Amino acid sequence: MTTVLDFLRHGEPVGGRKYRGQVDDALSELGWAQMHAAVGEAAPWTRIVASPLLRCRAFAEVLAAQRGLPLFFDPRLKEVGFGEWEGKSAAEIEQAAPGTLARFKADPINARPAGAEALPDFLARVSAALDELVARHAGEHVLVVGHAGVMRMALAWALDIPLQQAYRIEVANASFTRLRCEGGRSTLVFHGSARVEA
Repeated sequence: MTTVLDFLRHGEPVGGRKYRGQVDDALSELGWAQMHAAVGEAAPWTRIVASPLLRCRAFAEVLAAQRGLPLFFDPRLKEVGFGEWEGKSAAEIEQAAPGTLARFKADPINARPAGAEALPDFLARVSAALDELVARHAGEHVLVVGHAGVMRMALAWALDIPLQQAYRIEVANASFTRLRCEGGRSTLVFHGSARVEA
């Protein structure tokens, strides 16, 4: 039985690009427009599951109401906790400690900000949510509205990508990734699409 998971990253939040983590900022006007443009008139899904953070939750609620789909919020799909970087821009982080971001991108497991969620723990919680989702909704086409970090962990879960390489995967605002899950095996159908594909 084939289960299809579409992942949609949230659009731009108020305040622009930051290491937002679990700071609960709303979508900006641009963010709303990005997400509406990405979805268009598409309606291939049987249900929506979303992060409870507002930048995902608000759009998921609107889309579920428009398409008449069941909606569930899973706290395990929240973005990774970025510790002392929460809510800071790259420029602010670099100004405080030059070279910090380069070290993080080269070694995201060990060069994490103080107080950040451990990357293996993040993978474990996202993986648990996805395992349950596939088991509970086998044969369905599910839309997951989430975060860049969650999409990276979903790819690591599906394709056995080493965590050390996770931040080499770019995830644009309001972009889609599709996984096909069948017989305990997951396949990447597409990644980084600006619009959902049938």
